[in-house]
Amino acid sequence: MDINFFKKTRILDGGMGQELLTRGVEAKGTLWSGNALLEEKYHELLLNTHLDFIKAGAEVIVTTTFTTRRKRLRENNVEDKFEYLNKKAGEIALKAKEKFPNTLIAGGLPPQNFTYQADNRSDKEIKENFQEQAKILNPYVDFFYFDVWSSIKEFKCGIDAIKEFNKPYLIGIHISEGTNLPSGEKISDIKKIINNKLLGIMLSCVSPENFQQNLNELKSLGVPFGFKLNAFVTTNPNPSYAENYLKSKTGNPVEVLGKREDLTPDKLAKIAKIFKNSGATIIGGCCETGPSHIKAMAKIR
Repeated sequence: MDINFFKKTRILDGGMGQELLTRGVEAKGTLWSGNALLEEKYHELLLNTHLDFIKAGAEVIVTTTFTTRRKRLRENNVEDKFEYLNKKAGEIALKAKEKFPNTLIAGGLPPQNFTYQADNRSDKEIKENFQEQAKILNPYVDFFYFDVWSSIKEFKCGIDAIKEFNKPYLIGIHISEGTNLPSGEKISDIKKIINNKLLGIMLSCVSPENFQQNLNELKSLGVPFGFKLNAFVTTNPNPSYAENYLKSKTGNPVEVLGKREDLTPDKLAKIAKIFKNSGATIIGGCCETGPSHIKAMAKIR
């Protein structure tokens, strides 16, 4: 694909996981969107959700692989389904692309340990986890998306892990509050490790307010930048999200993180337009943003 793809304004999809729950998928423990892959009865619904985001204006869809990492599958006693679930996610995304051939598929590589927390395991272990998931997704995707990662160490391991596939990558940095990653590092620290396969750098699963706070530093990197905005109340609860979510009764992150009612499609589009006018070219939604949000944001392109 064109390495300059995101130098023009591009629209990404929204929050697949939360949208699937809204449409009736049972979370089943902490499997979340992964259950839409595990249970065949949800496969058509999953395909239609991809298609609805495309029809709303998304030029890029992300594979539904946020909870098909080994750790999350192990928590739910389905680790033996690792290869099947990641392959199925690629197959279903490809079916959507077959109907809309100009759509690009981003191979979503999630954090391999806890969400919204830096992964402090060894480089070797982190790299191996990324590599085995990327290997399964590789035949189906146009590029890899580093989806909501929380440390420079993870990005370094991820870049190393996908080298053998010779595909570009999009970086998705998570910041819960303030201007530091959960690891304590700055956004600008990413400059030390990026290479010529970089498509752009986003803040992922962040609030509009947090993106605004970090916009100037993102802009200073001199690469295409943008966002996948969420509509959670917070991603930094106390006790931690990981600790709370394991105790969740519903498996819905909203139980722990809350949902903002103020971020309507029209309001999110107005916010996105302000960010676009400030230089952002990568525009999308994350948790609690559906096709209606993407449709509204696509109008600002």
